[in-house]
Amino acid sequence: MRKSLSLALAAAALAVTAAPSPSAAATAPPGALQWGPCPEGAAAPRLQCATLRVPLDYRDPDGRRIEVAVSRLASEKPSQRRGVLLTNPGGPGASGLLYPAVLAVSGLPQKVLDSYDIIGFDPRGVGHSTPVTCDLTREQQWRGNFPPYAHTAAHVTRVAGPARKIAEQCDSSRTAWMLPHTTTANTARDMDRIRTALGEPRLSYLGASYGSYLGAVYTTLYPRRGDRIVLDSNMGPGGYDITAMRLFARGLEDRFPDFAEFAVAHPEYGLGSTPQQIRAKFFELADRLDAKPQQDVDGTAFRAHTFELLYADGSMPRLAEFWQAADTGAQLPLPEPPADLENLMASRFAVVCGDSRWPGTIRQYQRNVAADRLRYPMLGGSTSSINPCAFWSRKRTEPPVRITGRGPSNVLMLQNERDPGTPLAGARELRRAFGGRATLVTVDQGGHGVYPYGRNTCANDAATRFLTTGERPARDLACAARPAK
Repeated sequence: MRKSLSLALAAAALAVTAAPSPSAAATAPPGALQWGPCPEGAAAPRLQCATLRVPLDYRDPDGRRIEVAVSRLASEKPSQRRGVLLTNPGGPGASGLLYPAVLAVSGLPQKVLDSYDIIGFDPRGVGHSTPVTCDLTREQQWRGNFPPYAHTAAHVTRVAGPARKIAEQCDSSRTAWMLPHTTTANTARDMDRIRTALGEPRLSYLGASYGSYLGAVYTTLYPRRGDRIVLDSNMGPGGYDITAMRLFARGLEDRFPDFAEFAVAHPEYGLGSTPQQIRAKFFELADRLDAKPQQDVDGTAFRAHTFELLYADGSMPRLAEFWQAADTGAQLPLPEPPADLENLMASRFAVVCGDSRWPGTIRQYQRNVAADRLRYPMLGGSTSSINPCAFWSRKRTEPPVRITGRGPSNVLMLQNERDPGTPLAGARELRRAFGGRATLVTVDQGGHGVYPYGRNTCANDAATRFLTTGERPARDLACAARPAK
């Protein structure tokens, strides 16, 4: 099977995608939230859920409405509670309903849990909110986030047809009416409706990966309604646009030396004795699997699985075992695929393709592939190739939100230096766009996600201090690597 890279993004965000069931949560009248049990797949101790009705099109606030599923992990210390902390685990396309409970068991400090009601939600189009569909086949779902690796211009042309087919399916699906309105800007507007329904004058926010861009858009649209904004593993100021897609290839190049160091330190895997040999082994295995797939894993799937397992240091032994099996012809240790990725993939396409304009000619993607294959050969021939966004409807309800420095200085950015999914280069661009509004904390470590999962106390303490006291570092801060034990 081809390993879907959407799994990488969803798993790295610790999100759970549930079967669409908008009526499963307790439905509340407009402007209020009636808390009740959470739907199947999103239930956790103390977690409550509700449904809020919001406008499909905010230009027509009294028109058609859709549902947004919301969750709450309430503070157990009312005397210490200072407000709400809205959260988003990333994506786009990932469910966030269970995320407050995930954060609670993943190390979110008790001081933060006491200070806030932790709020999660399924963004519009996702999971238990009113869902979108593209009627994707099983094969289309397994296609993943990235196109097949293009070694030549002809390879780009070859995959244009399947990409166009997905765009046409989305545009003709029974939920096509939602597509022009399933954008990051409208999800940010939904967040402000959640704030209102909670009866809060302002909200604090913790968002990771794509959630960093969602938070950036929210605090740009509503600069005076945000309290303490924490953005973790940051996308660039354009969000999930073509620049971000191509930047994944740089992310792999940034991160790969960490795995090469691990493989050299563990000769039992037999992958090489120098970082140069480990890198050469990558290309050798990718080429070999392109020529002769193993268990239906070809070179593209090999690259994808490698990329996925570099999201966390703890996955490196599994990655080395995967490479060793590919090298020796043994049974590949592959996980069982989820039963259904349809909604996750469809809602991801809706946001990624709908937020910004993508090149519409095959020739432009061929030029991009030629450039990125040389610049970032490990993944550049894939991430720069053509995808369904090239054939997306040209209709747009509004241009992308431009992130600027207008507003209060209340943004804390957290960023690993060697993040494959949201590379440091994009975070620096977002930091420049924010200007004096933001402070950036960089961490000398690899992987996707800093807070609260990482072990670097310098970064974690900075985030906890900001959320609980409002105190940020006086200027951008570089956290040294945590000493190895």
